[in-house]
Amino acid sequence: MIVPNAPRLETERLILRGPEATDAEPMIAFLLDRERADGFGGYDHRGDAWRWFALNIGHWQLRGYGYFTIEMKETGQPAGISGIWNPEGWPEPEIGWVVFEGFEGRGIAREAAERVRRYAYEDLGLTTLTSNIVPGNTRSVALAERMGATYERTYMNYSMGEDMLYRHPGPEEVLG
Repeated sequence: MIVPNAPRLETERLILRGPEATDAEPMIAFLLDRERADGFGGYDHRGDAWRWFALNIGHWQLRGYGYFTIEMKETGQPAGISGIWNPEGWPEPEIGWVVFEGFEGRGIAREAAERVRRYAYEDLGLTTLTSNIVPGNTRSVALAERMGATYERTYMNYSMGEDMLYRHPGPEEVLG
């Protein structure tokens, strides 16, 4: 494992674990697919996508959290990423998700994101989370709303441009 401090989380169908070297190729493929990755921050060059993968590993080291690889329990295939993101310049910790091609429409993003949110509140002690979504990313807006998040404001994200900030319910509502 590349990230020794990343915990292993599980759901009924998924394993959420720290990124490993073998996860680079599926992540790079996603990031180079502009049609799919523009709402997340797609790239035109392989080297830039590789640097994002390395950035996530560094984020784990500096913050103690980052994006988990979503692995299908049944097959061991990487199906996407979900985690807590808060690089320099971000307004506050955000929960994010991406599902790779061929894994859409199965509820994987929601299952992973809800498990990550619980981890953020129970284990990291965070008291608030957002999801920052580029305008037009209707699938992410729909998922954030299904998770109980509400639109709070639009702001200018220094690296993504205009972003809509959705506020998730706090730990008292999620953990009960």
